Amino acid sequence: MNNIKIAIVGLGNCASSLIQGFEYYKDKNSDNAIGLMHWEIGGYKPSDIKVVAAFDIDKRKVGKDVAEAIFELPNCTTVFCENIPKTGTIVRMGKVMDGIADHMKDYDDKHTFVLADETEPSKEDVVDELKRSKTEVLLNYLPVGSEKAVRFYAECALEAGVAFVNNMPVFIASDHLWAKRFEDKGIPIIGDDIKAQLGATITHRTLADLFSKRGVKLERTYQLNTGGNTDFLNMLNRSRLASKKVSKTEAVQSVTAHRLDDDDIHIGPSDYVPWQKDNKICFLRMEGKLFGDVPMNIELRLSVEDSPNSAGVVIDAIRCCKLALDRGTSGVLYSPSAYFMKHPPKQFTDDKACTMTEEFIAGTRDD
Repeated sequence: MNNIKIAIVGLGNCASSLIQGFEYYKDKNSDNAIGLMHWEIGGYKPSDIKVVAAFDIDKRKVGKDVAEAIFELPNCTTVFCENIPKTGTIVRMGKVMDGIADHMKDYDDKHTFVLADETEPSKEDVVDELKRSKTEVLLNYLPVGSEKAVRFYAECALEAGVAFVNNMPVFIASDHLWAKRFEDKGIPIIGDDIKAQLGATITHRTLADLFSKRGVKLERTYQLNTGGNTDFLNMLNRSRLASKKVSKTEAVQSVTAHRLDDDDIHIGPSDYVPWQKDNKICFLRMEGKLFGDVPMNIELRLSVEDSPNSAGVVIDAIRCCKLALDRGTSGVLYSPSAYFMKHPPKQFTDDKACTMTEEFIAGTRDD
C-alpha cells in the first residue's frame, strides 16, 4: 500500500499523541494493537500515515523537525513513545489570526504560546506547501475559538485539493455551504469536533441513550470538565466557547428521548487546573425517574489523558478520508463524521453510526 500523506495545523498535545502513535504501532499487529478501533482500514495501518507538512506559530516548534517539535513546551501530554525518528518535515510558520486568545499572550511561557518572530504565510504560501508536499489529508488542530483561522485553512484545503479533517468546533462539515463547496471540488471532509475514544461526551451519550432505551425519563444533567493543558487555558476566555458548548450539548441532546430545556442541561469546560496537565477529569450527573415516577440519579467521575484519547479516533478518520480519495468519494463523509465527531452534519446514535462506519469501510455504503 502507498503511504497516506498528511499535513497538520497545530503541533500541540493532540498532534503529539497522534504522531507518537504512528511509531508506537509500527511493530504491532492485529493481536497486540491495544487502543485502536481498527488495526487496518482499507489495507492502511497506522504506520502508513506520514506527516509531510506542518504549521505552528510557537517559536519553540517553528523551524524544527516534526519529531522534535511535538515534545516542545507547552506540550504536556504523556510520552508513550520517546524515540521518534526524524521525519524530514520541518514545521513552518502558520497563520495567527484569532488562533491565540488575548489572555494567553501574556501568560508564562511554560503553559502557553511564545509567538515566533517570523512572517506569516499567505494563502498562496500554504497552498503551495500542500501541493509541493503532495499532501492528501489536512488535519485541523487549532484551538477552540479560532473561527477565522479555521476558515483560512479550510480555504487552503479547497484550493490545494486535499481532504480535510476538522477536529475542533468551528462548523465546516456541518455547515451546508462549506459542505457543498467540498463536494463541488471533489474533496472528502470529516467533521466537526473530535469525539474522544472514551471521553466525557461518548460516555454521556451512551448513558443518555441507555436512559431512553430502558424507559427512564432524563430530567436534568450536567457535565463539568477540568484540565491543565493549553486547551483548557484557552477556554478560560468564555467568549471563545460558543461553538464548543453547542457541539458538546447537541452531542448529548441528540440521543435523549426528549430534548431537555436549556436550564436542565449544562455541558462544557469548567476550569483550568495547571497541575492536571493533559489529564482531563469529568464530573457527570444525571437525574431521572424510573417506574412509578420514582426518582433516581447517577454520578460519575472520569479521569483520562485527553490527547491520546482523541488520537485513537483521528487515526481512523485519516484512513477513512484516504479510502474516500481512493474511491473518488467527495463531500461530507456522513458515517465517519457521525461516529468520530461531536457535531456532524447528521446525528445518529453511536450504535447506528458505528454500523454505518463499518459499512463505509467495507465498501457497502457510499455515504
